[in-house]
Amino acid sequence: MSDIKNLEPKLVWNYFHEITQIPRPSKKEKGMTEYMKKFGKEHGLETITDKTGNVILRKPATKGMENRKGIIMQGHLDMVPQKNSDKKFDFAKDPIETRIEQGWVKANGTTLGADNGIGCSAAMAVLTDTKIVHGPIEVLVTIDEETGMTGAFGLEKGVIKGEILMNLDSEDEGELYVGCAGGVDVSWSSIF
Repeated sequence: MSDIKNLEPKLVWNYFHEITQIPRPSKKEKGMTEYMKKFGKEHGLETITDKTGNVILRKPATKGMENRKGIIMQGHLDMVPQKNSDKKFDFAKDPIETRIEQGWVKANGTTLGADNGIGCSAAMAVLTDTKIVHGPIEVLVTIDEETGMTGAFGLEKGVIKGEILMNLDSEDEGELYVGCAGGVDVSWSSIF
């Protein structure tokens, strides 16, 4: 057993650890919403909560990159609350207990919440990294993805300014999702 905060890239795993300490089952994301708003304000980011409860964080472009297309990194705040039958656990108040087992990050008798905690963590790491040269960046984190897509359906037209969307919620390691509203599976291999 080892501490996930020692994994690389440290910034991503430290944010993920913080997220695992916040109860966030679907329709009960208030703690996570407040965490993201506090994060945005602490890092001097434009921080917006829309009428649905989604949080939008904006980081201005690096000097000289202001005319680049804006990138939107999108994830969701909630997680699936499932546990083993012998595990005493309350998803409304207990933090996730993480461990590393045979090179994999796992939870102790519950779901891990990596869907989509790791996507949120990656976006947060990008927002706080001072070495990345970039155009305008927005992070959109929606509510209630797991049980109704309430946040996505409630997003109002014109709230998001970027032109390129990167959905940070995927299913399998080593797969890249080009779109997520419906889809098709394609097998592809590189010649490189």
